[in-house]
Amino acid sequence: MGLTERTATLRTVSIDRGDGANSVDEAMVARLHEALDRAEADPDCRMLLITSGDGVFSTGMNLAAAASGEAPEAAGRAFFDLMRRFTGVPLMVAAHVDGQVAGGGVGLVAACDLVLASERSTFALPEALWGLLPCCVLPFLVRRIGFQRAYAMTLTTRPVPAADAARSGLADEVAADLTGPVRRLAYRAGKLDTATVAALKRYAGALWPVTAETRELAVGELGRLMATPAVHERLTAFAESGRLPWDR
Repeated sequence: MGLTERTATLRTVSIDRGDGANSVDEAMVARLHEALDRAEADPDCRMLLITSGDGVFSTGMNLAAAASGEAPEAAGRAFFDLMRRFTGVPLMVAAHVDGQVAGGGVGLVAACDLVLASERSTFALPEALWGLLPCCVLPFLVRRIGFQRAYAMTLTTRPVPAADAARSGLADEVAADLTGPVRRLAYRAGKLDTATVAALKRYAGALWPVTAETRELAVGELGRLMATPAVHERLTAFAESGRLPWDR
């Protein structure tokens, strides 16, 4: 079964643009909502698998767009709502990760029900190097791996290798070849009723909620940080010359 092959119970959606970044932006958010809509409308579908290109899953925020002054709060709300939908949709949402995951890409992964990662995959939150914080990511990452691990990822900005991600719970399975794990997961998902999945997500959401108040706190802090002169200067330097903040 190829990763892009649709079966009766499995649908896949690729977020690969072929640009080596696969940034989280309006187009990606819309694509994933459309994929969720189609999966929910299919009475046979039990699992949506999110895939990407070899070497990069997603590097997160589109920094060039951020430098242009686009409203960060609106983009933050749209991204937050997408991740929150992952946690509530009555389907298994899984990520197939093969390579680099950074920033908002970590949020996409953390919000998924299950994550399958290749051995070369890495997960990082570099936002602090820009003077930012992974505001929208943290509520979902803390929910998945706990406060201290999420806090340490944010504070150190160090990439977490796949094996460590598995030990922390960020990845559910790591393998050199993910074809078998995907097939086995799709088989198990096909045995579940959507009503049961919905009940589990509803109950888990009540135990560990990500609330509307959390959403507003996240997007408000994102907007505040994006408006600071230091962050604007770093983003502008990157957009104009490709200079990264750690190259100063």
